[in-house]
Amino acid sequence: MGWGFLPYVLGGALVLILLSAGIEDARTREIANWKNAAIALMAPAWWWVQGFGWADVAWQVGIAIGVFTLFVGAFHFGWMGGGDVKMIGALALWLPGQTLFYMLVIMSIVGGLLTLIMMFDHWRRKAPGAVETPYGVAIAIASMIALGEPIFNHFA
Repeated sequence: MGWGFLPYVLGGALVLILLSAGIEDARTREIANWKNAAIALMAPAWWWVQGFGWADVAWQVGIAIGVFTLFVGAFHFGWMGGGDVKMIGALALWLPGQTLFYMLVIMSIVGGLLTLIMMFDHWRRKAPGAVETPYGVAIAIASMIALGEPIFNHFA
């Protein structure tokens, strides 16, 4: 479509928000709502530069609703925090089905490794209470890995 540098600007803004959210989650175990809202609100601009039609948009929104609903269940059982669930839902607006699945697999692997590291550190320090894994870090890393494909395929 010839949008020049716009996909890079949108992708770069998303990466900066993801980095900020991952750092914030690592430090405070929270992700600010404005970051998740910004990710979701930038998605229509992404659809526009990608040349999505109405059917593509409907499909993307439907997938995002399904993924968000699935992870709300994880939040309900205390397996994930609310900020993590909102970030996954917002990112589902950006990533097409196969790329989203790839991101979720990478997120699970990185999140599992991060949890093992956190558990070992918790045990080593003999810290009281439960281990709180900053899953936003895993989501951010996995999303940045998965995002490379649609951003750079736009120019192929």
